[in-house]
Amino acid sequence: MNPPPTDTPATSQGGAPGSIAAAGPVPPTPATPPRGPDPRPADPRWGRPALLALLLVTAVLYLWSLSASGYANQFYSAAVQAGSESWKAFFFGSSDAANAITVDKPPAALWPMALSVRLFGLSSWAILVPEALMGVATVGVLYAAVRRRFGAGAGLLAGGALAVTPVAALMFRFNNPDALLCLLMVCAVAAVLRALADGRTKWLVLAGVCFGLGFLTKTLQAWLILPALAVVYACCAPVALRKRFGQLLLAGLAMVVSGGWWVAIVELWPASSRPYIGGSQHNSFLELTFGYNGLGRINGNETGSVGGGGGRRGGGGWGETGITRLFSADMGGQISWLLPAALILLVVAVVVLWRARRAVAAEQAAQRADFLVWGGALLMTFTTFSFMSGIFHQYYNIALAPYVAALVGMGVTLMWRRAGRLGASVLAVTVAVTAAWSYVLLNRSPEWLPWLRWTVLVLGLLAALGLLLSLWTGAPAREQHEAPAEDGAPTASQEPTRPHTPQVPRVAGRLAVIAAGVGLATSLAGPVAYTLDTVNTPKGGSIITAGPSVQGGTGGPGGGRFPGGRMPGKWRGNTNGGTPAGAFGGAPGTGGGQAGRPAFPGGPGGAAFGKRAGRTGGMGGLLNGSKVSAKAKALLEKDAADYTWAAAAIGSQNAASYQLATQKPVMAIGGFNGSDPSPSLDQFKKYVADGKIHYFLAGGREGARGREGSARAGGFGGFGVRGGPGGGSGGSSKITSWVEKNFTKVTVGSATFYDLTAREG
Repeated sequence: MNPPPTDTPATSQGGAPGSIAAAGPVPPTPATPPRGPDPRPADPRWGRPALLALLLVTAVLYLWSLSASGYANQFYSAAVQAGSESWKAFFFGSSDAANAITVDKPPAALWPMALSVRLFGLSSWAILVPEALMGVATVGVLYAAVRRRFGAGAGLLAGGALAVTPVAALMFRFNNPDALLCLLMVCAVAAVLRALADGRTKWLVLAGVCFGLGFLTKTLQAWLILPALAVVYACCAPVALRKRFGQLLLAGLAMVVSGGWWVAIVELWPASSRPYIGGSQHNSFLELTFGYNGLGRINGNETGSVGGGGGRRGGGGWGETGITRLFSADMGGQISWLLPAALILLVVAVVVLWRARRAVAAEQAAQRADFLVWGGALLMTFTTFSFMSGIFHQYYNIALAPYVAALVGMGVTLMWRRAGRLGASVLAVTVAVTAAWSYVLLNRSPEWLPWLRWTVLVLGLLAALGLLLSLWTGAPAREQHEAPAEDGAPTASQEPTRPHTPQVPRVAGRLAVIAAGVGLATSLAGPVAYTLDTVNTPKGGSIITAGPSVQGGTGGPGGGRFPGGRMPGKWRGNTNGGTPAGAFGGAPGTGGGQAGRPAFPGGPGGAAFGKRAGRTGGMGGLLNGSKVSAKAKALLEKDAADYTWAAAAIGSQNAASYQLATQKPVMAIGGFNGSDPSPSLDQFKKYVADGKIHYFLAGGREGARGREGSARAGGFGGFGVRGGPGGGSGGSSKITSWVEKNFTKVTVGSATFYDLTAREG
C-alpha cells in the first residue's frame, strides 16, 4: 500500500512524499536540510545474508593460496620490512632500515603492511593479508554506496562485479599501492554521495580526508576524479549555492591538511638527516610529485624513468594511446569485460532520468546525481589512462573497476524496474554487446578454455533474445514500491514486486526472469574465469597482469614496444617473476621465454625469478630481484651487525632480494631504476671509508657496468632508461667501476660480491 499524500515532505531534499503515486504539490527544497536521524530502508529478508555471503566469498577468493606469490613485489616488501624495523624508515617509506633512500611513492600504502609485519613477523601472509582485507572492505563500501539509492540487489550486483574483475583480484592479492588507493577512492565517492543526499558538510569533509590520504598513497592519481565529483556536488547538492562552495572549500582544506602534513614535514626536514627521496633527481618530494609521478605520467617526460620513446601515437614505450587503449590485447582482459555495458547504461540512465515527472522529480534527480558521480569518475579515469604518454601498466586499471561495477549494478537495476519497451530493450542490447565483447576477449587466448567463448556468446545472445521476446509477448510492468531511504528521500531501493494480473502474462514474466539470469551469468563468466586463473597463478615482480596468455599483446612494460617492433608470440603477466622468463634475455641455458615468447636477444642477464640462485631477476634486476642462495645469505649475515649496510646493490629490486633474505639493511644505489643520483661517488667512498658497507653486489644491471654509450643509446639494447642506467650523471656506473678496480671479488655460487673491507693489492 502506498501511504496517503501528506503536507510534510518525506525527504530532506524536499522531494516527493513516500510514494511515487502520491498526489499533491512537491514542496520546495529547504535551504538547510534537517539534521535528525532518519530510518534505514528496509532490506528484503535475503539482503543481509546475501551481503555476508558476498563478503565471505570475496575474502576466500582474495586469501586463497595467497602465500604462493611469496614477497610479491620485493621493491615494496623490502620497504615494509624496513618499516617494521625502524620507525624512521616507517615514516619516510625507506627501502632499508638504515634509511639510504625511499621508495618512489609516498608511504601510506606501506604503513598497514609494516604494522602487520611488526605484529606477526616477516612473511608473505603478513604483507599480503592487509591488501586482501582492503579488497573485502572495498566490496563492502561499494555495496553500501549503491544500495543506499538503488537497493540491496543493485548493491550485490555491483559488489560482485567488482570482486570478480580480474585486475581487482590481481591487485587485492598484491602489495602495490593500488589496493589502498582503490579503497580510499570508493570511500571518497561514497562520502560525496552521502553529502549529495543530505547536504551535510561532514560527509564532504570526510571525502576530502580520503582524497588527502589517497595523495599519500599514490600522489596525484588520487585526484583524477576530484574535478568530476566537485562539479556534480556544486550543481546538484540540496543546499543553497553559496553554501555548496563553502562546503567544497572546507573539503579542499581537509584534503590539503590530511595529505599535506607529511609533505610539509619531509620538505622541512634537513636533507642530511633523512633518506634521499627515491624517484627524484634533486632529493625533493615535490619534484617527485609533479615530475616523475605527476605531469611526467601525462606527457611522458619522466627523468630517471624506464622506457619512453619508440611507441606509436604518443604512448612512448608504454603502448599506443587513444580511445581504444583499454580495449587492446594488453589491457582488455584486465578491465574491459563490463566496460561497454557500463558506458551504455550510463548514457541511457542519464537520458531517462533527465526528464522526470514532477511527482518523482526529486527521486530521479537523486538517482541521476549518483550516475553522474560514478560516471564522472569513470570518464575522467578512462580518458586519462587512454591518452597518458608516460609510464602505464596494465594493473593501473584497478582504478576503473569500482566505477564500472557501480554503473552496471545501478544501470541494470534501473532498467529492470522500468515498465515498457525501453528497459527490456536496453538490457537486451547490453547483454548482447557484453556477450560479443567477452567472446572477443576470450578468443585472444584460443587454447585456454576454448569452449567458454562459444558458450558465453551463444547463451548471451539467447538471453538477449529472451528479453526481447518477453517484451513483445507482454512483459510484465514493474511497479516500484518505494519506501523512505536512509536519508528520508523516496527511492527505488526496494526490490520491485511483479504482480501477476490478467494484463500481465505469467509466461512472459518468467521468460524475462530466466533470460535476465542467463544474461547475468554469461556476462560474468569471462571475468570469473580470468579471476580464477589469476588466483591460481603466483605473481611477482614489478609488472604483473591478470588472466591467461593472450595473442596480440605487445608485451613489455605496459604493453610497450621493443627494438625491432612488437615482440612476437603470446604475453602473460608474470607468474613468479618480474618479467616473463627470458623476455629480457634469459639466463644462459634457460631457452625461450614463458608462454612461447623467445628470449630477448642481447639483453642483460635477466634470468627468470628463481631460475638461478644469485642471478639477477628480470631485466638485469630492474623488474624483479633474484633468488638468494643459502651461501650468499650466510656471507651477508656474517658480521652484519658491525656495519650500517650489510651490502649495496644497483637498483632497488636487486637490493630487496638480499635484504628480505637476510633481514639486514641493503643499500639500493640509484633507487628503483638505478637512475637516482644517490649516493654520489664521493658519498659512497665516504661510506666505505667509514666502514659502513660490507659488500657490493656485482652484476645488478648491465648498464651499470660503465657502459655509458649503451645508456645514451637507450640502455638495455634501446629500451631506454631516461638519463641512463646509473643516473643522469652515471653515478651508479662510476660507483661500479670504482669498486671493481679497487676491491677484492668474492664469488659465492653464481653470485659475485666485492668485499669493501678488502682492497686489492
